[in-house]
Amino acid sequence: MNITGFELVGTDVGLAPAGLPSEGWIPAVVPGGVHESLLAAGLIEHPYYGRNESAIHWIEEREWWFRAVFPGPGALAPDQRARLVFDGLDTVADIWLNGEPLGHHENMFRPAQFDVTTLLGARNQLLLRFAPPLTGLHVPEVVARLTARLAEAFAALTGAGTEPVAGTEPVVGAESVAGTQHVAGAQPGTAPGAGAEPGESVLPEALPFATQRRKATFSWGWDFGPRVPSIGIWRPVRLLVESAAVISGHHVRTDRIQDGTARVSLTVAVDRFASSAALTARVQLVAPSGRATTVELPVLDGAARGVVEIPEPELWWSHDLGEPARYDVTITLLDGGRTLDRVMDRIGLRTIAIDRGEDPEGGHRFQFVLNGVPIFARGANWLPADMLVGSVPAERHRALVGLARDAHMNMLRVWGGGIYEKDSFYDACDELGVLIWHDFMFACTDYPSDYPALVDEVTKEAEYQVKRLRNRASMALWSGNNEVQLVHGLAFQDYRPGPWGYDFFHRILPEIVAAYDGGVPYWPGSPWGEDPAEGFMAVNGVCDGDRHAWEVWHGFDFGAGGGAYESLGEARHYRRYANDTGKFISEFGIHASPERSTLDRWLPPDQLFIHSPAFDHHNKDNPKDKHDPVLEIVTGLPQDIDQYVDFTMVSQAEGLKFGIEHYRRREPHCGGTLVWQFNDVWPGFSWSIVDYELTPKAGYHYAARAFAPVVASFRRDEGVLDVWVSNSGRTPVRTNALVTVAAFDGETALREQVVVALDPGESRRVWSRDGLPLTADRFAWVESTDGGFGPNRMFFAEIKDIRWAPASLDVTAESTGPGTARLAVTASSYAYLVHVITPAPGVRFSDNYLDLRAGDTAVIEVRGLPSGFDPANLAVRTYAGLPAAGG
Repeated sequence: MNITGFELVGTDVGLAPAGLPSEGWIPAVVPGGVHESLLAAGLIEHPYYGRNESAIHWIEEREWWFRAVFPGPGALAPDQRARLVFDGLDTVADIWLNGEPLGHHENMFRPAQFDVTTLLGARNQLLLRFAPPLTGLHVPEVVARLTARLAEAFAALTGAGTEPVAGTEPVVGAESVAGTQHVAGAQPGTAPGAGAEPGESVLPEALPFATQRRKATFSWGWDFGPRVPSIGIWRPVRLLVESAAVISGHHVRTDRIQDGTARVSLTVAVDRFASSAALTARVQLVAPSGRATTVELPVLDGAARGVVEIPEPELWWSHDLGEPARYDVTITLLDGGRTLDRVMDRIGLRTIAIDRGEDPEGGHRFQFVLNGVPIFARGANWLPADMLVGSVPAERHRALVGLARDAHMNMLRVWGGGIYEKDSFYDACDELGVLIWHDFMFACTDYPSDYPALVDEVTKEAEYQVKRLRNRASMALWSGNNEVQLVHGLAFQDYRPGPWGYDFFHRILPEIVAAYDGGVPYWPGSPWGEDPAEGFMAVNGVCDGDRHAWEVWHGFDFGAGGGAYESLGEARHYRRYANDTGKFISEFGIHASPERSTLDRWLPPDQLFIHSPAFDHHNKDNPKDKHDPVLEIVTGLPQDIDQYVDFTMVSQAEGLKFGIEHYRRREPHCGGTLVWQFNDVWPGFSWSIVDYELTPKAGYHYAARAFAPVVASFRRDEGVLDVWVSNSGRTPVRTNALVTVAAFDGETALREQVVVALDPGESRRVWSRDGLPLTADRFAWVESTDGGFGPNRMFFAEIKDIRWAPASLDVTAESTGPGTARLAVTASSYAYLVHVITPAPGVRFSDNYLDLRAGDTAVIEVRGLPSGFDPANLAVRTYAGLPAAGG
């Protein structure tokens, strides 16, 4: 039984239950939290609108009480018990039942469970008190030492506040700092000498305290989101009545797939609390085709264990390689003919591993292998879908994961500064065939791993989460943390064992993954590498493991090397991706604005101009004009908010396209690339490619095309122009490529056809020419004559230096059903960044932000239109807001 109907009241800190007020209680949003409840009651303005964030900081300084009344289960049999389970309490909670204290809890990442068999009556009152989330904490010595060392490094780098030309310093990066993310040897997200003072701490104000408390690190503000720490009952509360013995856990693990047979290990954990009888666990697996496999296993020493061979298994694949087939699993606990408990699940038969063999290029590979097939991981980093994590609906998770799949992504990395997600996220990944790289929830700072209470919490949390997620077909990797070793190495230039979290990431967590999973690989952190030739920089080096490629955007050498650059903009420019020879790129990104429609909903009308107070408040990166040096090169500086939207979208989209294509060309020496970041936690300016309203940016559509299983791309080296084709699928590619070099005014300089033949996992050059007129008035275009891959292009100058001919668009729109439509867009001449403006949240386009040559027609399918919306009112634009013909 789920317990619902909670009420909420806030009080001063230190009040006892007896002193609670009788008035002032409001309905509580459960699952959810305090902010959602106050918002629903009209007691606060939305914290995301304008600068309202600053007006709600008082919420985290009060105590908050939740209460609910629920009926008892009636008289219990002698072999029955009742348990009260809180699946998620956020974060410092005391619990009372019928006036009796049940216990205290301080970890939002694991449940609180209590035996209440003797405490229940016919009518029961549940009371919870949430203290301020940082209550009672101090800064651990190990964290204070890290803070001081980082401040020294920052002061040495910035000197007297001058800004050196970037690109030559051997500096690593990390996501951290007072709402700002990637340490560039200075304040993360802050250029040396800009936006911070020498000697200033490089850690967020709250983060040193928060290292002792198991709460989402991003709660305290990050460079992509505000400081709005969630508080409350963020997952369901359940009353369970159980008889004699229960299934306390299960594991269905595919050990190997060989000779057309899957070998599957079965484990069923049983909690006997009132039974000494001989028990049996019956396990049935039913394939998508209906074929059933059943086995009965005796329960011995608290568990039933066995192995089953499944012939002709229907395997789970990522969506790009096959069908994500899932088996229905039913586990029944039997006492003779009596059923004591039953658990149902859906699992996938698959094996997952990481190939770290020697790379002929040098160093070691880092490549995921699914069911024996090496894959190129194509995806992005996943953030919580809202700052207010408790009230995120399942539909939002499903929509976001669906957008990832539609963008040809086969992997999402759950970032270590967020949360272990709700079941709905993992359900969507399992069903839609998207692999998960999963960090444990540690980020960007040292942790006092010599604190016994913290060690106990981390151990229990990890055991719970590994057991919870081990049956998920989508789980591909457990990673110890986000950038902890990276930041520690920046401060101390080594990673020797010590009480800074080392035992968590190199002993406790890998031992738990091995003991309770055994089928999903473990990796010490992201990034992590171990090549001795790279010294302490191996953690983010190019010879081994994964790396975070923040040379672009921050402008420093993060381990990929770099020379001197003429300007800060050149040092931050996306061309630097071409220097990166890393084995797996688990973070890289560029900032961009959301669509104007999103800004209109969340910024006050009088604040809709560049660098207005509310505009800058929604940009948590520092300095606020950090993108300008790059925009000066790529697009020119925007003069109004509409240009800002277009120009930053172009900078992000062109940069991600360039980076993804570079990494794709390096397959198999590079095993994957994950964009930072996929989604947003609030409606702000960030590195996301899907904004808070779930509206894809231009970068999303560019990434989707670059992530297609088979992609053709151009590479230019001085006067030589190459075409490469990369095949990340399971089958060979045989197609014809048509290469064109033409002027924007229509003159064709070259038109050649080439036969393309690639094996699975192969990426190579298929065409090359020297001496072509690669000038600003021309472009190169490649397409497959039989649809073997999508079209692609290259420009030979920065966007601002291309003289676009005036282009008119002929647009026809037709309704195709309730909420759906079809647009046909034809260009009169070369049209850049052709896009349909999103008229309302939830509207989706099959493609957007396109290039059309003269006479080209794009057909765009539209879904999710509001009821009664006339498709003829959809606005189609080109770059810099040029209106469509007739629009």
